[in-house]
Order: sequence, then C-alpha cells, then structure tokens
Amino acid sequence: MSKSDLAISVRSVCKQYQIAHDEKHYTLAEAWLAKAKHPFRRAPRETFNALQDVSFEVKKGDVVGIIGRNGAGKSTLLKILSRITEPSSGQIDLYGRVGSLLEVGTGFHPELTGRENIFLNGAILGMKRQEIARQFDAIVAFAEIEKFLDTPVKRYSSGMYVRLAFAVAAHLNPEILIVDEVLAVGDAQFQKKCLGKMKEVSQGEGRTVLFVSHNMAAIQQLTKHAVYLQAGKVVCHDATEKVVPLYLNAMRGDSAIVADVEFARRRYQGEPGFMRITKLGFAEKDSNLFENDEPIVLNVSVRAEVNIPSFRISMTIFRQDETPVGSFFGPTTLAIAEGKSATFQVHLSDLRLAEGNYYLGIAVGTGNDAGGFKDFDIVVDVMPFTVLAPATEDGAKCAWSGIWGAIRFPTPVIHELTGDEPAQVRECVHNAKGG
Repeated sequence: MSKSDLAISVRSVCKQYQIAHDEKHYTLAEAWLAKAKHPFRRAPRETFNALQDVSFEVKKGDVVGIIGRNGAGKSTLLKILSRITEPSSGQIDLYGRVGSLLEVGTGFHPELTGRENIFLNGAILGMKRQEIARQFDAIVAFAEIEKFLDTPVKRYSSGMYVRLAFAVAAHLNPEILIVDEVLAVGDAQFQKKCLGKMKEVSQGEGRTVLFVSHNMAAIQQLTKHAVYLQAGKVVCHDATEKVVPLYLNAMRGDSAIVADVEFARRRYQGEPGFMRITKLGFAEKDSNLFENDEPIVLNVSVRAEVNIPSFRISMTIFRQDETPVGSFFGPTTLAIAEGKSATFQVHLSDLRLAEGNYYLGIAVGTGNDAGGFKDFDIVVDVMPFTVLAPATEDGAKCAWSGIWGAIRFPTPVIHELTGDEPAQVRECVHNAKGG
C-alpha cells in the first residue's frame, strides 16, 4: 500500500503498565500502621502488557472495526491513536486530523455550556472559529439539545453527553473518526442515527472511521475490514466477513463437531438439577460445514438426577450476530430413569438456511405451548456451524446478502393473470386494487 493511500499506520506498537501488588488493608488505621512499621518497603510490581507488537494499516476512506473481549486492548489502542497516551514502543503515523469519541464527557468542560463546549472541542481539533460556526446548526440539530444549549454540560444526562460529543466529532470534519462503544449509552434510535452518520462520512465524504463495538451486527453492517485483538495481540486483520466468525467461534469455545458441555455456560428457567446436558455432537460429520440443503443431525447426551417420566428437547438456531433464526420444541414423549445417561438424536431437515455462520442453544425440559415451558437445563452459545452457499448449474457459488435474511424461501410459482383466469381470481385482483 502506497503512503499516499494510508490513513493510519501502526507498526510494532507495545504498551506496558506497572501494576503494584500491595498488602491489603481494610481500615485506614491498618494502612498507617503498616506504613509506620515499614516506611521504606515498596510494593511488589508486575509488568502488564496491554498491547504486544500490534501492527496494521488502514486505507483512507476505509471503515475498520476493532473487536475483541473486554481487556483485549481495544480502548488502549484507541487512546494511543488519539494521542491521549504514548506507546511504550513502536510507531504510529496518522495522516489527517483525528476526531475521537472514547468516553462519556471526554474533551468537555463540565462548567461550560453545550454551546461553549462545541467551540472548545472544535478548537482542540484544530478548527477555526469560522469553520465551527458553519457546522454549528447541524451539530445542534443532530444532537437534539436545542433547549439545553446554554446549560452547563455537568447537568446533562449521559445520553445528552453522548449525543453532543458524537455530533461534534462527526461534523467538525476530521479526516479520521475514532468511535469507542460509548454509543451503547444512547438509545436505539440514536445508535441507528450514529451508524447512518458514520456510513455517510465514510462512503459519501471519504473519511476514515475506526469503530469499536461488541455489537457484531453493527460491525458487519458498517465496516469492510476488522482487527481482532486478543490479550493485546492482533489475531487477525482481514475482511469483516472473515474476522467476525473467528471472534464469535472463540467466544463460544472450540468449533469441533463434538462438544463436551459439562462446564459450558448455562441459563436456567425452571428446575435446575433434575437433568443435565453432558455432550453435543453433529452426527456422522467430520467438520461443522453444511451444504445448503443438508440436514442437521445432532446427538444430545443427557444425565438424569431424578426419575423423569416425560421430557422434551428444544433448540434455537442463532445467527452469528446473536439474532435468533428459529426454534423447535419437541414432544414431551422422552423418558429417562434416575441416575441414568442416554443419547438422543435430533434430525432437522429442509431448514432452508442461507449461507452464513450460526450457533445453537439447546434445552431439555417439559411443558407445552398451552401450559408454558419449564426447563431443567439450557446450554447456550454452543456448536457453531457454517452453511455453505448453494452452487449454480455452472458450478459457481450463489451470492447472498446478509440484509436478505437467514432463510432462503423456496422459489415461488409466478404467472401473469389474464382475462382467461377463473372469475373468482379476477374478482380478488379487482378488489385488491380498490375497485
């Protein structure tokens, strides 16, 4: 990539912190007594590597997601990029003015009004007063704070803080916009508005956006590329459609075709302890890849702690962005004796799942649609799998957009209605048109 195409260059960046491990004191008197006894003793220190040899490049006009678990180093990286803190080693080059939205109230003076903070933030970004004045009305309208424009921001709610901060960062024309998931503070309508604005400034105005979020649906909707951080290291920097499945699979554990779920994350809604799911596995498979029309056959192993004369198995399929696709609730015709283990095989066919990445939630319990459900055990976020795109007649793979949904409906029968159609059909069409 030529230097003229670059917006951000991160090369071998490391960030270290020194963590002190002092003796724990529960009262102020205990702390003073320990200090008096050992006035020159220093607490042992540990070096913590928040970032380790992080390297990547971002092109001008690109929208890049930064994803990873809590503590992976995402916020530390953004603070370094925003020049809030310096790296311990390595080099960062930013080709353009940077606007950052990292934490609620960052860059605001609590005693100043909203109006004054708009001009203060613009000045911090290096904008001239005339430039800020030209964007002032658009900022106020986007933030929806007209009534409180001359109120000190210390009296703003966290949502008002975020609305004003984002409006300032997005409208004062920085070449590089850095947004942490502080947007989670805002309501759903405002988050949608912010996502639209970020898409506008990247696609319409050619500005570069770095976006941190745990919302994978937002990451997939907005970004073209993503950087996956884990324990301060870059696991993958590639197209978003390739990086997000890696992260989600890591969050849900091993993507093997058989999963020992004895210690998996669980959610109870009824009678925990009666029965426990012990193992799950895709039957007769050597991978977790499924053809578009291939049935899913799942082995569910359980162990009963009490005698259960009737129970059912139920399952929900989720998309990788945590959206549920659909569920089934099996009949309560299964039985198992106290202290026994058994394996049941679940056959799911003709699902019509579109190509993409999915995972399962499995439950065992009793009940029905009329009387309600009572679950003995629910295992969530397990058995990730991928549905492959169907092939066309010439062998090419069909394209499928995520906005079309997770179900491929069957091809409908379509024909034109003419005067030769039966009278009742013509009448229905006539009434539908309002005649």
